[in-house]
Amino acid sequence: MNAGKNELLRGIPKMDEMLNQLQEMGLMERASRDLVKSACRQVLDGWRLQSLAAGDSNKGRPVLPGGLAEAAAEAARLIEALRGGSLRPVVNATGVILHTNLGRAPLCEAALERIAKVGRGYSNLEYDLQKGERGERYDHVRDLLRLLTGAEDALVVNNNAAAVLLVLNSLAEGQEAIVSRGELIEIGGEFRIPEIMGKSGARLREVGATNRTRLADYERAISQDTAMIMKVHTSNYRIVGFTEETSLAELVALGKKHRIPVISDLGSGLLIDLAPFGLDHEPTIAEVMESGVDLVTFSGDKLLGGPQAGIIIGRGDLIERIKRNPLNRALRIDKMTIAALEATLTAYLQPEEALKRIRRLRALTEPVEQVRKRAARLLRLLRRVSPSGMTISLQKGFSFAGGGALPLQEIPTWLLAIQSGSLSANVLDRRLREEGLVARISGEKLLLDSRTLDDGELYLVRDALGKVLAEPGR
Repeated sequence: MNAGKNELLRGIPKMDEMLNQLQEMGLMERASRDLVKSACRQVLDGWRLQSLAAGDSNKGRPVLPGGLAEAAAEAARLIEALRGGSLRPVVNATGVILHTNLGRAPLCEAALERIAKVGRGYSNLEYDLQKGERGERYDHVRDLLRLLTGAEDALVVNNNAAAVLLVLNSLAEGQEAIVSRGELIEIGGEFRIPEIMGKSGARLREVGATNRTRLADYERAISQDTAMIMKVHTSNYRIVGFTEETSLAELVALGKKHRIPVISDLGSGLLIDLAPFGLDHEPTIAEVMESGVDLVTFSGDKLLGGPQAGIIIGRGDLIERIKRNPLNRALRIDKMTIAALEATLTAYLQPEEALKRIRRLRALTEPVEQVRKRAARLLRLLRRVSPSGMTISLQKGFSFAGGGALPLQEIPTWLLAIQSGSLSANVLDRRLREEGLVARISGEKLLLDSRTLDDGELYLVRDALGKVLAEPGR
């Protein structure tokens, strides 16, 4: 080891010194000694690596006198960050209603109340109170799903990718599943249909071309190894122009002819037709079930507006086969998800109420005039905290559904455009994000979209901007 490395390493504080320093700072009263020691070790290991790298390059971070105080402060910050938690609520002003990175669909109040009530103590998660014996966790949402969709039976797992994986593994392991080339999609998080099929043990049989797949393409592909025909909703993109697509009804008829189950992966599940509100038509789950399809898979969040879950509905005998798959236990949902999903589905028993209670539905269908009024209220609040060198104005724009739904839909909205003479849009955006407000940038302006804001969040936006502007030099 060269002299430079030795000199840098000698300057690193000792563990006992750090522990004594943190003891004097009162940190031992907020965390166990073992946790504090672990934090110190993490800081010291990082410093050693930096010192070794600096010794190799003859530059880098020197350990200055007073390094003990700096090391102790770094360990203290690490522990305080752990105590405070990193998962926190944010205000979504991006205009993307189902923002995958921002938790997708906010839960309705009834779902939050049900989670708190069920999570506070014991529950009848897998206990039949009438019979006094073991029950099934799926029973709490099965009847609701059957009633709302017209399905014979239902099963819920932890997300829609899991639902697709479980269906394929249960019904097509070691056999072929036929899918159109135009439906071999990739969605967020690098979820790809071909790769899910590979992991399930099913063999993918591609048919047709990217833009045109005819019924005859499916029929020619059927063989003794065919276990299912699968139709995948393209969710986050559309093929336009010279195209041809085989309808689900045609595939159902083909499946019945050859006694092969037909599976429809809807991705985002929709229980209420949104076309009357000026949005593009998306097939509802009930409409898909009316085609006679054998199984349908869709998400519990996204368009449904509930917790993250993967829902499988359809033929009772197929659902029963899927339930018996040992993989089902690895993918099952917990009591919190069931509580939230049950409350969300209950809201759909009265569609008019669901449109009011479920924030995702409300944001998608709210009249643009109501959005404008909210934007105007926010404008008045922000002008009270903004300096003279900042301009804030209202302008028309478009929101987006997000979450792999309605990919071509532009939803009219009103935006607040903010431009500061002293802070660039990028700097202002970064500082607001640190305060839990996520917006979007267009040119030199920061844009706040009122369609994705709730009335109760307007003061949070004002306070975040006020705090950032009060600390211009940070």
